[in-house]
Amino acid sequence: MIEQLTIGVCPDQWGVWFADDPRQIPWQTALDEMAEAGFSVLETGPFGYFPTDPARLGAELDARGMRVVAGTGWGVLHKAEAWPDTERTFRAIAETHAALGAEFVVHLPPMFRDEHTGEFIDERTLSAHAWELYVDNANRLGRIMKEDYGLQLVLHPHGDSHIETREDIDRVFGATDPSYVGFCLDTGHIVYGGGDNLDLIRSYPDRISYVHIKAMDPAVVRRAHDEDWSFAKAVAHHASVAPPAGEPDLPSVIDALGALDKPLYCICEQDMYPCDSAYPLPNAIRTRRYLAAHGLGDPANPQAREQE
Repeated sequence: MIEQLTIGVCPDQWGVWFADDPRQIPWQTALDEMAEAGFSVLETGPFGYFPTDPARLGAELDARGMRVVAGTGWGVLHKAEAWPDTERTFRAIAETHAALGAEFVVHLPPMFRDEHTGEFIDERTLSAHAWELYVDNANRLGRIMKEDYGLQLVLHPHGDSHIETREDIDRVFGATDPSYVGFCLDTGHIVYGGGDNLDLIRSYPDRISYVHIKAMDPAVVRRAHDEDWSFAKAVAHHASVAPPAGEPDLPSVIDALGALDKPLYCICEQDMYPCDSAYPLPNAIRTRRYLAAHGLGDPANPQAREQE
């Protein structure tokens, strides 16, 4: 067990992408099953899926022996007219999560394709001016999160977004202020964008401050890019898989993160919206135990039930 690495979970591991969707598992059930699977650290996922009142959410978490370490939000950074809504959204997220003692806010870049239809809803390639706005507003948002709420903003690469490839990542993190903008290393999305997780860990040891740990099926990823699928279509074709299947090799990633010798939350994810409600719990138990066997988490976690 690598002491500096703390395992956690988020609603994505339970097939949740949206704050409110009838195809998703109820939030109370998700929390119950997360605790049953042996998780005690939570990233809350789509704002509004769990209660946004900190007193109510805090009571629900306390009853299950869990704590919140991060909130998550979508916000457009590359359009000037979108800034007021982005700021308003992230301030709401920050108020709830700071009150609960969280430490991070994860910025998920809005996708340029609709999550349901796959239709393009934004430019695929940003202009130089839009990139400038992206960087300036990332710094601006990070400053607000840190100075007003005591939270660290981390930018998250994502399929079908403007931070997807290694070139995108280098461009953003070469220009943003490390005082305000951290890097959420999502191991699965790095694979989806054609990147090398181990090389990124070596390249950005000081910027990586938070981790989403998951795997992708390289054959499905190749087909998705070859046939220009949307990310949502790739997920529907099971691009995101449970370890030990898929890439990257998560034991190697865990060792590399441990070698950074700093505290990191590593949040388990698997993109599988929508999914059979019976699937997430046994899948999460297997995933947690596999990761624990390779140094991430406690293999003897007494909170987890015995796997059937």
